[in-house]
Amino acid sequence: MSELTEPTGKTGPPASPASPASPSSPSAPGSPASRADEVPGSPGGGAAARLSVLKTYKLFVGGKFPRSESGRVYEVSDSTGAWLANAPRSSRKDARDAVVAARKAFPGWSGATAYNRGQILYRIAEMLEGRREQFTTEVAAAEGLDRAGAAAQVDAAIDRWVWYAGWSDKIAQVVGGANPVAGPYFNLSSPEPTGVVAVLAPGDSSFLGLVSVIAPVIVTGNTAVVVAAERTPLPALSLGEVLATSDLPGGVVNLLSGGTAEIAAPLAAHQDVNAIDLAGAATDETLAKELETAAADNLKRVLRPSATTDWTTGPGTERMLAFLETKTVWHPIGI
Repeated sequence: MSELTEPTGKTGPPASPASPASPSSPSAPGSPASRADEVPGSPGGGAAARLSVLKTYKLFVGGKFPRSESGRVYEVSDSTGAWLANAPRSSRKDARDAVVAARKAFPGWSGATAYNRGQILYRIAEMLEGRREQFTTEVAAAEGLDRAGAAAQVDAAIDRWVWYAGWSDKIAQVVGGANPVAGPYFNLSSPEPTGVVAVLAPGDSSFLGLVSVIAPVIVTGNTAVVVAAERTPLPALSLGEVLATSDLPGGVVNLLSGGTAEIAAPLAAHQDVNAIDLAGAATDETLAKELETAAADNLKRVLRPSATTDWTTGPGTERMLAFLETKTVWHPIGI
């Protein structure tokens, strides 16, 4: 066999004939210590700092991860101003595509059994539990919390998925039932989902607040187009990766990032959006009024929460009931 020759891209200079390097010397090229400290292929073979592989975030629409139709991105920074990543800046076309995906998914999701929807929400909680450290890091960076505070937010968000999952097959018994009427009739009322709901995620709680506005919308059979908080979108975009692997049908939740006002305006005016949650515009009186006016033109349901909502408090049934319609059936009593 021919003798192996050294590659030309060797990481260190050849040893001088006058002072050969001992293989056991820490400075010998190719020694274990040298390989641990050097980046292969770096000029001169000296130690070099490793460049981080920063993540490229994408939208989550129809169960897929497209880039923004416009190709635009914007810089996302942590609470100290340090650059974290680029997030896609959604356009009006992205908003329309998300509505189409949500409308397409609505018949299947609203027609699924309540028990099945609860199972899927619980599966989301399971998947989040396995990525707890990742979300803790992202929430800490987004909100300037210490590690313990961020972990508490993530734990509360996971628990909130479980809480709403438990309500999936119980809410109908709470708000539906038989009505006493005069005459020989059965009169029964039962709740039905409103349809496609546009949700503006709160800007002051990048993950717990986000989960608190998504879970009650979809557990009752609605589908959602969610606009992530403009300043802190990364936990929301990462949530899309969890939803994609948690048995949730594509299109049930669609996540957009970018300018809240830019994306919310076409959603409020869209004829195929049935309701809108203004949690992310609660602190902007001018924007909230504009969106309410646009929604009134096409008779949307509008939920406008308080600007001082505390997302850490225990959830209630209010957000589930906000996007339910009541169907009443009359039937003659047989003789």
